[in-house]
Amino acid sequence: MILSTFLMAVANILHLIIQIYIWVIIISALISWVRPDPYNPIVQLLMRLTEPVYEKIRRVMPTNFNGIEITPIIVLLALQFIDLFFIRLLGEFAASL
Repeated sequence: MILSTFLMAVANILHLIIQIYIWVIIISALISWVRPDPYNPIVQLLMRLTEPVYEKIRRVMPTNFNGIEITPIIVLLALQFIDLFFIRLLGEFAASL
């Protein structure tokens, strides 16, 4: 009972963190379309939150096709997969205990 409640809480917190990071990526992608001021603190925060993940993906595969950067789309798909598969699997495991 305690373990299942703990695992369910962990699954819910991980789900929330993934959802927040998805919104950070979406906002960062939308802001990048308007040529933002690089000295703006919000822009700097968004860059610090997204660029480390983007750089890891860019090292593995080409992500710029005809001037269109698809790294945010790849990260969003990966996060959705993690959320729908692993987090849901953890929640189902917790419910079965």
